[in-house]
Amino acid sequence: MTMIPRIAFLQVALLLGFASISIAAAPPNILIILVDDMGYSDLGCYGGEIRTPNIDRLAAHGMKFSAMYNTAKCYPTRACLQTGVYFQRTDRDFSNTATLGEVLRPAGYHTLWSGKHHAKFNPVTRGYDRYYGLLGGAQNHFNPGSKAAPGQPAPASKSDGNRWSLDGQEVKDFIPENPRFYDTDAFTDRALAWLSEYQQTEKPFLLYLAYTAPHWPLQAWPEDIAKYQGVYDGGYEAVRQARYARQVQLGLVDPKTTPLPPMEFGRRGQKWAELSADERRAEARRMEIYAAMVDRVDQNIGRVLQRLEEQGKLDNTLIFFLSDNGACAENPKVDNVDPKAPLGSVASFVSYGQNWASVGNTPLRKWKQDSFEGGIATPLVVHWPAGLKPQAGWNRDPVHLIDLLPTALAVSGAKYPGGAKAAKIPPPDGVSLLPAFAGQPIARPRPLFFQFNKGSAIRDGQWKLVRQGAAWELYDLATDRTEIRDLAAQQPELVQKMDAAWRAWWKECTGKAWTGTAPKERGEE
Repeated sequence: MTMIPRIAFLQVALLLGFASISIAAAPPNILIILVDDMGYSDLGCYGGEIRTPNIDRLAAHGMKFSAMYNTAKCYPTRACLQTGVYFQRTDRDFSNTATLGEVLRPAGYHTLWSGKHHAKFNPVTRGYDRYYGLLGGAQNHFNPGSKAAPGQPAPASKSDGNRWSLDGQEVKDFIPENPRFYDTDAFTDRALAWLSEYQQTEKPFLLYLAYTAPHWPLQAWPEDIAKYQGVYDGGYEAVRQARYARQVQLGLVDPKTTPLPPMEFGRRGQKWAELSADERRAEARRMEIYAAMVDRVDQNIGRVLQRLEEQGKLDNTLIFFLSDNGACAENPKVDNVDPKAPLGSVASFVSYGQNWASVGNTPLRKWKQDSFEGGIATPLVVHWPAGLKPQAGWNRDPVHLIDLLPTALAVSGAKYPGGAKAAKIPPPDGVSLLPAFAGQPIARPRPLFFQFNKGSAIRDGQWKLVRQGAAWELYDLATDRTEIRDLAAQQPELVQKMDAAWRAWWKECTGKAWTGTAPKERGEE
């Protein structure tokens, strides 16, 4: 096993200003927790009313980032997180890259992955010792299969069953036998089993825990839904205003630089007051279920934290918590729904729509799939008592998914590209976040770049050039984080300069000049 000498960790500690901390003699464990389609403001520590005490605890004893970026969509986010390169350099199967597993396993790590994958290959072929979870993109949370599980109604589903890997054994149409199966719980159960199995080994672990919640369909345990009965009866606008007020109180947003923009209502444009009593009840119920899903994720994170504490490993475990994209405004349709089934049950299949997605992303504009802040900004909470100085305020440096792998390299001593077998592997596009852990600025040599579907963006310091279609818009995020005042007409030379940088990045990644038309994205969720 490859270990970093204790002196190297002491040098890192001195660099970060932690001379008083007793540095572990071994590299840290690394725990990455990714949730699916969660909004910017859902967590309690980011202004939400949803009960997330375990994540809030990590934030209180670690640090919180206000400008963490993703790719606006599930599968490119997962590729960036795993490989440290922009998705435009690779594809859905992570071709010509090195995964976190391939990098960390040769450095002496157990490499474990429980949860969603959203690609065709099995992670055990790309550096992971163990993998349990969904290889596809979306599923029924109570029953991923196409037929009824024992003692249950037939599941509502968007497909004819999903391909799963049950810790090495692939199942094309996974129908759980456990009547209390719920994927958030199941992913955690498997992770806890691995932590127990490897408890006595000296090796550190990489555990990637990729929950499918709170991605549609909205489904949750009745006891969790009951916690939120009546919480959303005041409607979209009231909940959004309350979240914004808490964000101001928490110091996350400054009303002078981040004013709350007008709410973007769905196609029907109906405000809460314009809904009928029955419509309000149904809308509130959807948000209650969504909140219950986030609540259940937090409960399961609590289970993992408790196990790490019991094992004496929490202090030297570097934990990242984040979401794969902004809140989701989609309304998927399926044919096999039981119209009489209670909302949130196995035979129900609903989402919460654009209005609640606007609430979820408070105070940011737009949603998943867009390159505006509501599509690409995620909460990021980091916790590592042995190597991170707790920070009460907010880190406001722009950071990105591509930074996780370089950070893992920095703390583990692993060599890149490790055990990856691809012939041509580009170097990571990201940078290490270690300086941020000490409250120091991050030295990023290049801007951050974005492209998904019709959306594109480049962020260079305080400036962001963004489009959702043909025309670029320019925003000064230092004074306008909510992207209200388009300065493109006033700053044509800056627009031209940033456009040229974006085009050069695109050609560097893809080998082709930008034609003005984005590659066609397949509809798979």
